[in-house]
Amino acid sequence: MPQNKVLEQLQENLQLVYRQAIDADNKLNGLQQAGHGKFQAVFADDQGFRTRSNRFLPYVKELAEELAEMQQEAELTPEDLQLMVKRLALLLKTLQAFKRQA
Repeated sequence: MPQNKVLEQLQENLQLVYRQAIDADNKLNGLQQAGHGKFQAVFADDQGFRTRSNRFLPYVKELAEELAEMQQEAELTPEDLQLMVKRLALLLKTLQAFKRQA
Protein backbone atom coordinates (compact mmCIF):
# COMPACT_ATOMS: atom_id res chain seq x y z
CA MET A 1 0.00 0.00 0.00
CA PRO A 2 1.49 3.38 -0.93
CA GLN A 3 2.63 5.60 1.91
CA ASN A 4 0.03 8.30 1.16
CA LYS A 5 -2.78 5.75 1.34
CA VAL A 6 -1.52 4.49 4.70
CA LEU A 7 -1.42 8.04 6.05
CA GLU A 8 -4.97 8.65 4.80
CA GLN A 9 -6.17 5.50 6.59
CA LEU A 10 -4.43 6.60 9.77
CA GLN A 11 -6.09 10.02 9.51
CA GLU A 12 -9.54 8.45 9.06
CA ASN A 13 -9.03 6.16 12.04
CA LEU A 14 -7.77 9.04 14.13
CA GLN A 15 -10.96 10.98 13.35
CA LEU A 16 -13.02 7.98 14.48
CA VAL A 17 -10.98 7.71 17.68
CA TYR A 18 -11.40 11.44 18.30
CA ARG A 19 -15.19 11.19 18.31
CA GLN A 20 -15.11 8.15 20.57
CA ALA A 21 -12.64 9.86 22.92
CA ILE A 22 -14.97 12.84 23.35
CA ASP A 23 -17.82 10.52 24.36
CA ALA A 24 -15.57 8.52 26.69
CA ASP A 25 -14.15 11.64 28.34
CA ASN A 26 -17.68 12.94 28.94
CA LYS A 27 -18.55 9.65 30.64
CA LEU A 28 -15.35 9.83 32.69
CA ASN A 29 -16.25 13.37 33.77
CA GLY A 30 -19.62 12.12 34.96
CA LEU A 31 -18.05 9.20 36.80
CA GLN A 32 -15.54 11.47 38.49
CA GLN A 33 -18.30 13.86 39.60
CA ALA A 34 -20.07 10.87 41.12
CA GLY A 35 -16.92 10.00 43.08
CA HIS A 36 -15.67 7.22 40.79
CA GLY A 37 -12.86 7.00 38.28
CA LYS A 38 -9.98 7.74 40.63
CA PHE A 39 -7.04 6.74 38.46
CA GLN A 40 -3.97 8.61 37.31
CA ALA A 41 -3.63 7.60 33.66
CA VAL A 42 -5.52 5.70 30.98
CA PHE A 43 -2.33 3.98 29.77
CA ALA A 44 0.73 2.73 31.59
CA ASP A 45 4.10 4.34 30.93
CA ASP A 46 5.31 1.33 28.93
CA GLN A 47 2.50 1.39 26.38
CA GLY A 48 4.21 3.76 23.94
CA PHE A 49 2.64 7.11 24.77
CA ARG A 50 4.52 10.15 26.05
CA THR A 51 1.25 11.60 27.35
CA ARG A 52 0.05 10.77 30.84
CA SER A 53 -3.60 11.65 31.42
CA ASN A 54 -6.74 10.33 33.02
CA ARG A 55 -8.69 11.29 29.88
CA PHE A 56 -8.53 9.99 26.30
CA LEU A 57 -8.31 13.22 24.29
CA PRO A 58 -4.71 14.05 25.25
CA TYR A 59 -3.62 10.69 23.82
CA VAL A 60 -5.55 11.39 20.61
CA LYS A 61 -3.86 14.79 20.43
CA GLU A 62 -0.43 13.18 20.79
CA LEU A 63 -1.15 10.83 17.89
CA ALA A 64 -2.62 13.63 15.76
CA GLU A 65 0.50 15.74 16.25
CA GLU A 66 2.75 12.82 15.34
CA LEU A 67 0.65 12.03 12.28
CA ALA A 68 0.94 15.66 11.13
CA GLU A 69 4.72 15.39 11.50
CA MET A 70 4.73 12.11 9.57
CA GLN A 71 2.77 13.71 6.72
CA GLN A 72 5.48 16.38 6.42
CA GLU A 73 8.32 13.86 6.22
CA ALA A 74 9.50 12.73 2.82
CA GLU A 75 10.18 9.15 3.85
CA LEU A 76 8.70 7.21 6.72
CA THR A 77 10.30 4.19 8.29
CA PRO A 78 8.30 1.02 8.79
CA GLU A 79 9.06 1.34 12.52
CA ASP A 80 7.39 4.78 12.65
CA LEU A 81 4.29 3.42 10.96
CA GLN A 82 4.21 0.30 13.15
CA LEU A 83 4.42 2.34 16.34
CA MET A 84 1.64 4.66 15.18
CA VAL A 85 -0.61 1.75 14.19
CA LYS A 86 0.12 -0.10 17.44
CA ARG A 87 -0.81 2.89 19.61
CA LEU A 88 -3.86 3.75 17.52
CA ALA A 89 -5.08 0.15 17.80
CA LEU A 90 -4.49 0.19 21.57
CA LEU A 91 -6.45 3.42 21.87
CA LEU A 92 -9.34 2.02 19.83
CA LYS A 93 -9.38 -1.23 21.79
CA THR A 94 -9.35 0.61 25.12
CA LEU A 95 -12.12 2.97 24.03
CA GLN A 96 -14.28 0.04 22.91
CA ALA A 97 -13.69 -1.80 26.18
CA PHE A 98 -14.57 1.34 28.15
CA LYS A 99 -17.74 1.84 26.13
CA ARG A 100 -18.84 -1.75 26.83
CA GLN A 101 -18.21 -1.42 30.56
CA ALA A 102 -19.50 2.12 31.12
